[in-house]
Amino acid sequence: VQLQASGGGLVQAGESLRLSCRASGRTASTYAMGWFRQAPGKEREFVAGINWSGHSTDYADSVKGRFTISRDNAKNTLYLQMGSLKPEDTAVYYCVYRAGYYYSRIRDEYDYWGQGTLVTVSS
Repeated sequence: VQLQASGGGLVQAGESLRLSCRASGRTASTYAMGWFRQAPGKEREFVAGINWSGHSTDYADSVKGRFTISRDNAKNTLYLQMGSLKPEDTAVYYCVYRAGYYYSRIRDEYDYWGQGTLVTVSS
């Protein structure tokens, strides 16, 4: 399975950005996806997760109410709509994939990782 993330860039505080991640290759019949991020000098952290149907989602407290995760299974594509961005959201964002129906907050439970896309929020 290959994950290709896109949509990162430089924005000002308060602006919005949408990340996309397309899965290709031998994907499972059902798979959950999510986003993690890693800021300079910090551990990689969970941002959001979504189950196979898209009906169940989860967010880190730091992004709840500002970010929205969604997916289009017909296009094998995952999205992260980010609003009211803050300088502390600056990080490399990684999309992740795990076979099965449910997402996880634990990074070791994901089978595949995208290459990462850089989001920089200036104050």
